[in-house]
Formats: sequence, C-alpha cells, structure tokens
Amino acid sequence: MESDPMSNATAVLLAVFAPTVGAFLLPLVGRSSLRIRNALAFVLIAVSLVCSLALVPSVASGEPIPPITLPLALPLNLSFSADALAVFVAIVSSLISAIVVLYSTSYISHYEYQNEYYLMVVLFLGAMMGLVYAGNLILLYVFWEITAIASWRLIGFFRERDHVIKADKAFLVTVFGSVAMLIGFISIYVQTQSFDMATIKATLRGPLPDFVVALILVGILSKSATFPFHTWLPDAGVAPSPVTALLHAAVLVKIGVYVFARLFIVTFGTVGISQSWDTIVLVIAAASALVSAGAALIETDLKRIIAYSTVSQIAFIFLGFASGSEIGIAGALLYILMHGIAKGGLFLCAGIIEQNTGIKDIRRLGGLIKTMPITAISFLFCAFSVMGIPPFGGFFSKYMVISGALQPGQSGAVQAGQLVIALTFVVGAFLTILYLFRLFNRVFMGEARTAPAKEGAPIMVGSVAVLAGLALASGIFVSWPAQFALSAVHQMLGVR
Repeated sequence: MESDPMSNATAVLLAVFAPTVGAFLLPLVGRSSLRIRNALAFVLIAVSLVCSLALVPSVASGEPIPPITLPLALPLNLSFSADALAVFVAIVSSLISAIVVLYSTSYISHYEYQNEYYLMVVLFLGAMMGLVYAGNLILLYVFWEITAIASWRLIGFFRERDHVIKADKAFLVTVFGSVAMLIGFISIYVQTQSFDMATIKATLRGPLPDFVVALILVGILSKSATFPFHTWLPDAGVAPSPVTALLHAAVLVKIGVYVFARLFIVTFGTVGISQSWDTIVLVIAAASALVSAGAALIETDLKRIIAYSTVSQIAFIFLGFASGSEIGIAGALLYILMHGIAKGGLFLCAGIIEQNTGIKDIRRLGGLIKTMPITAISFLFCAFSVMGIPPFGGFFSKYMVISGALQPGQSGAVQAGQLVIALTFVVGAFLTILYLFRLFNRVFMGEARTAPAKEGAPIMVGSVAVLAGLALASGIFVSWPAQFALSAVHQMLGVR
C-alpha cells in the first residue's frame, strides 16, 4: 500500500518545526508552571521522534518522498527532503534527546536558568532535525549555525568565568569551520548555479576543486571535534552532564559525520570527489583515534576521559563512511546509533556520580559499586558497547567499519594502505578497552575514597538503566537497525 505524500510531508515539517518553534514557548510556560514546561519539552522532542518513525515504512521500502519546498526567494527556498539516511539519524538524535530531557527534569531542578536550559536543549534538537531534513546547502548551513549558538549557551550554562571561556572556545572553533564551509558552498553555487542538493547531484559533471573540498572538510572536522580541531570538546565537559550527553552522543558531534555522508557520498559521490580525499580523511581519522585514545589513558577528569573517548569513536564513523564500501557505510550508520546510546549512558552516569559526590577526579573516587550498583552496572553495560564487546551493539558496528576498510579493491586484493589503516583502528579499539576498564576500576571498584554516595534520583537512574538496556538490546536485535542501515546505504550508493 502506497503512503500518502501529504502525510509524509506533514511528518517532516512537524519533526523540524515542532521543536524549533515550540522551544520558544518553554520560557513562557515555565513562568507559570515548571512541571508543564518540563512535560512540554519532552512532548516537543517526542513529536520529532514519532514523526521520524512514521517515515520509516516509506523510506525503508525505497519509495521516494517528494521534496517539500516552501517558496521564499530563489535560490534560498525552504526545501526539505527525507530519505533513509536522514530518517535514521533523526530517529537516533530524537530518541536520545528525549531520554536526556527526562533525566534533566531531576538533574537540572537544582539550578538557575532552567527556562533557558530547556529552550536551548529543545532548539538544539530542532536544529538537528532541520539539518538532517534540509534539501539545500544554505538551509543546512542555517541550522548548522543554530546548533552552534545553542551549544555555546549550554556549555557556559553555569556562568562561571572559566566555563564561559570554554564555551567561547567551542563557539569560535566551530563557527570558524562553518564559515569556511559556507565559502565552499558558495563556490559550489558558482559552479552549478544551485544550492539544491538534488540539483547539484544531477548537474555535477566533474570533480570539485580541491580548495572547495578542503573548505567543506574544515567545517565538518571542526564540528565533529576531529583532530586537529578536537580540543574544544573535552573542555565542553564543564557543561551540565545532560548537555554533555547531548553534545557527545545525540546531536552535535554527529552533525559532522552526517554532513560528510550527505555531501561526500550522496550529493557529490565519486563524480565530485577524487579518491585521494577519502585517503586524507582516513589518515586524519586514524590520527584522531590514536591521539584522543592516548589522552583518555592519562586523563584523570571523569568527564574529560569520556569526551576524549568520543573524539576517538567519531573517527571510527569516518572510517566507515570514507571506506566507500557497503559494509563500511552501513557500519558507520550503526555506529551512530550504538555510540549515541552507549556514550549518552556514560555521560548520564557521570552526571549521577558528579552530583552525588561533588567529585570528577577519578583518583579521589572508588568503591561506588557498593552504594550505586544500578549506576555502576549501567555504566559497565554502556562501556562494553563502546569497547565493542559482544553481544553489545557496539561490537557489530565496530566490526563492520573495520571490515569495510579491508574490502578488496578493483584488483581483488587488500592494499597495504588499507591494512595499515585497519590495524591502526584495531589498536584504537584496544586502547578503548584499556581506558574504559581503567575508568570503571578507578570509580566503582576498590575501597571507597569519599563519603558514602547514594544512587541518584529515580528518573536519573531509570534513564541510564534504559540506555544500558538499549546498549544490550541493540546488539541482540541488531538485525532490525542493520536492515534499515543497509537500505539507507543502497539509496546512498544508488544500488537497486
């Protein structure tokens, strides 16, 4: 049975505009009722999740959803489109964001500026929805910049001088990258006379100039906190823990890898990008994986260790996408899901620890499994997924991206360069096991080094338990997201 184009269009528009517009109602509602404000924040994100889920039958079947265009002034029309890639990333982002908001209702209740917090969190998710469903480059850039503004306010949420400086650093690094990317977009317009991604794909007849590709890559790498632009992300750990979960797991750093897939695989493809750029991305990703994993091994701040882990794991997603193989790209999509669930759980567990002990230095923590068993087990489950331990979801995505890098080339053999890159990431995976076991051992095992700390509030503990359960369930039932990821890959590569 064919789907209704009107209902699909409505679902896309609601997924984008419910949180984007509804976010501005939250401070007004919050002046009269905090409980209603919190519930409304959750509902706005849930609308995005439900609407994105409603698109799954259409996009999974390969049925094209007609682009949705709201005329403004050429060439700057509001243009939205939905395919399996967009829907997959939208579902992951909105699912984790919904859990983060539930967790926040307890975590953030002790602090000032709550109305601004919920405004920025929901606007952040709305901007992500706008970005993944954007049909033209300028609209993508506008939503990209909205995420920068929201993250700037959220990182500096506590208003302390050091926090504001680190928020400014994150803003400046990512905005510098986005301006470079915008120059690249304008250069593409000069060449193709269009900002519309479908039109660019249809009219592009030769490779883009190297400087254009480089400019766009600078924007992508800075937003995704990839070496050498990675230093702002560990500093962002000064933000409230649900914010760091949102930045590291659900939205911010995933924007870069999504746009890489959207532009370099779907829009430009093999026609617009030379193979040498894939090699450059693989080398940068390998360096990022090793440098950040090494930093995580010697870091002593709980949230900075998890942040460096994010930098390292994002490199694995780039490995999958840049490999160009079907299994590698599918693995990268699964990695977005598995890493989002597990890393979100790790940061929310860190929030419970920090709020109940007042300590982030792992040298001063220990023995917390005795008084915080649910948090400890949830942390361990999420860590197992990030490590790639079977049967947790992270095992399958990590296996697929490394396997994708080892796919034989045109000669039928694995090239030496591919083998070196794959071995580099195997080392990165081994380092992941080392620093996460070190972290768990320091925080939860051994003798207690602080006053006894109780479990967090029920809604906070419940949130991390749900993410831990999803980290395991996503591995046991991996065939469901894997099938959807493969259908997305077939659409991306034009495979029938």
